[in-house]
Amino acid sequence: MSPARPLPEPTPVSAPFWDGLREHVLRIQYSPSSGRYVFYPRLLAPGTLADDLEWREIDGAGTLYTFTVAERATAPFFADEVPQLLAVVEWDVGPRFSTELVDVDPVDIKVGMRVRPVFCDYPDAGVTLLRYAPA
Repeated sequence: MSPARPLPEPTPVSAPFWDGLREHVLRIQYSPSSGRYVFYPRLLAPGTLADDLEWREIDGAGTLYTFTVAERATAPFFADEVPQLLAVVEWDVGPRFSTELVDVDPVDIKVGMRVRPVFCDYPDAGVTLLRYAPA
């Protein structure tokens, strides 16, 4: 048995993202001054440094940008979860998100494949993680 999985601890800046995931809704920031979505959560818009960031709901659909199949656990707490299917998803609205793939055989994973969000609840910790599966 491996040690417990580390879970995120929301900050005042990231809390709306994590609160949304608990509701099975994906919210990320949008900057009107730059006309683009922003991720990771921050106080000022990248490029413009404007303080105009607002939280908007997105559907979370995207494309697999890159991935790796880790045959060895990347840390002791993942020892029971190999292979790990580590991925970067590019959301249709622009930003990229580091995640894990679920509900897919490693041989079926292809860069460029369409993916959909999967909300993985950890009720004891009050946290929901965002993973991705083939669309």
